[in-house]
Amino acid sequence: MGWANHYQRRDVINQVLTHAGQHPGAGLPMDDAAVRAVFADQESLALALQYKWSQILMGHIAAALVDVGSLADADQVEAVAAAWRTAARRQPALRDLLERHTAEAGPEFRRALRAEQRMVAFAAGLAEPGEPADETARIGAAFLGLVRGPGHRPVNRRTNPMEQLFRRLVASP
Repeated sequence: MGWANHYQRRDVINQVLTHAGQHPGAGLPMDDAAVRAVFADQESLALALQYKWSQILMGHIAAALVDVGSLADADQVEAVAAAWRTAARRQPALRDLLERHTAEAGPEFRRALRAEQRMVAFAAGLAEPGEPADETARIGAAFLGLVRGPGHRPVNRRTNPMEQLFRRLVASP
């Protein structure tokens, strides 16, 4: 990808996020000609958005972990949770688009999401690098489910609160 493509992708992503901020819940705007000119389908746009989110999240987590290292009584798990919440609060349109796409995501997006879950588990100190990837991803997913809090309801998911809590607390194979 050359610089012209990079800037074109960046501009379209910013356009998508602006649109999402102005039209919450509208989803990925694949009917827009500028979006279609850069992204072949919803999955490729969602992957670009997930990559942007990962960069933002990693920046927040890195800063939080620096703070944890400098404070004697700091809690690494809480620092990572606070970093995720701060990033989500600062990027509500991006989080909304990603949450809405997760229900219909393809294999590439799910792989990117699993990578985020594993990264969060490692950063929070809940998993070690030698642990199996599936287990680490489950730990990260459970952690993120708790970080989002009881008011969080994934789009197109079951809505029984007890079932949601149970699924968050029990890592199933």
